[in-house]
Amino acid sequence: MSELKRGSPGDAELLRAVADGDRRAFEELYRRYAPWLVLRLRGRCADPVLVDDVVQETFLDVWRGAARYHREGDVAGWLWRIGSRRLVDALRGDGARSRLRQMLARLRQRDEASAEEQVLARVQHGDLAGSLAGLSPELRAVLQATVIDGLTTREAAVLLGIPPGTVKTRAMRARKQLREGLT
Repeated sequence: MSELKRGSPGDAELLRAVADGDRRAFEELYRRYAPWLVLRLRGRCADPVLVDDVVQETFLDVWRGAARYHREGDVAGWLWRIGSRRLVDALRGDGARSRLRQMLARLRQRDEASAEEQVLARVQHGDLAGSLAGLSPELRAVLQATVIDGLTTREAAVLLGIPPGTVKTRAMRARKQLREGLT
């Protein structure tokens, strides 16, 4: 800690202090490298919210695991490896899937009737209810996700665990079957 008070410590000294739990050292490391990491990650991802999340997760990893830093490597390179791996994970959908599941879980925990329940209650005895009941479970699931829950094709694909193209195809088939059933 006395090293931090004598001026600007080197990156290796900062990481040693961070590994010892020094918050001021961590804050200094963050001030040095967060803007640089944001710029590099934004070159690979256009979503600034996702980039900011990845930077926060990167520095959280640093706080938790600074002792794993190997002294022979460059600190910037070490941070870049952590950040780029986090970005790849997020882009692959781990973060998006988790956020989507959390959002849907919060929506389902509300006491009010869902949009699906309200629509089905209104048309329970009409032609639409019979047409909906005639759809296969796969087609109903796509309609629920895209029409009733209001998810985008991509979000529905993540939720249902199918490719976006399959969501589009099933939605077209479901609409066609509903039209035929109602005419």
